Amino acid sequence: MTALMTRFRNEIYALLRIAAGLLFLWHGSSKLLGFPQAAPLEAPAFVIYVGGLIELVGGTLVALGLFTRWAAFLCSGMMAAAYWMAHGLNHLFPLVNGGELAALYCFVFLYISAAGAGKWSADAVRAEATG
Repeated sequence: MTALMTRFRNEIYALLRIAAGLLFLWHGSSKLLGFPQAAPLEAPAFVIYVGGLIELVGGTLVALGLFTRWAAFLCSGMMAAAYWMAHGLNHLFPLVNGGELAALYCFVFLYISAAGAGKWSADAVRAEATG
């Protein structure tokens, strides 16, 4: 099993990047476009417009692997801020304060920012074209 996972680690990382980006962009799509569902009515305007824009654009860029390091870093920072604004001050543990998803997105995007776009990405295509 270890050899198999090692052999396909680049493809598995690409799937992680793509899945995280797509899942994130749907949060922005929900806030800005009301699709696949409308954002909660009680959400503040800056969460809808600023957060939604970062989620939609940042998630799209991460999924495509375009300007990946910068996009993922911005998404990670936004999720860190969102965690502390909406969850972190309510209780110490994310399981209790409802901030598990924000915390997980924060660290997944931080890792993607550090690791770069990897395989199956527009950044890799750009690097091949210019290099």
